[in-house]
Amino acid sequence: MDWQRDAACADTDDPDLFFPISLNGPGARQVERARAVCRRCPVAVRCAEWARETHQRSGVWGGVSVEPENYGR
Repeated sequence: MDWQRDAACADTDDPDLFFPISLNGPGARQVERARAVCRRCPVAVRCAEWARETHQRSGVWGGVSVEPENYGR
């Protein structure tokens, strides 16, 4: 997981930004802000791959938000 030290989110003051409570309303705006960080991230693809490989259940990983209907997949 050496790639994490190169992640754009490693410099953020608000790690909760990447874990919205909802994907609707204010949560949707939060997801967009998280994705903006991911768009400038040099390891976004690796981050999204890692989230899939490790079956992450919540959060925005590499610009991809984990949807509740995908839990357990």
